[in-house]
Amino acid sequence: MTHPALSLTKKKPVVYTALSKHNFFLRAHISKFVLENDAVPLNPFMIFDYFMLDTLPRDTVREANNNVLKKADELWVFGQISDGVAAEIALFEGSKKFFAIKGKEFIEVSQDDLEVE
Repeated sequence: MTHPALSLTKKKPVVYTALSKHNFFLRAHISKFVLENDAVPLNPFMIFDYFMLDTLPRDTVREANNNVLKKADELWVFGQISDGVAAEIALFEGSKKFFAIKGKEFIEVSQDDLEVE
């Protein structure tokens, strides 16, 4: 069998993207940014939309997010730190990066530079 995917086997870090619901509209841009930076995004808003449109209890989705977070190699936080994002930061034990949002650009900053909601 031949297929282009068979030759694309480079190991890349898997990045959980943490973002406030206020930046939900940037979810695809954030995933694109992670891919452009040679990593694989695990974006909860791309996986579960916004709490599965409230068709499940929110804690079911939160627990699923926490399990996805455990699979990640890195945590990248984008924009404001909501209480949910703060919980993800507290739960994650690996490498973390923080990005301010300027339009559709993401600028790496320290955690202290991000607004807490």
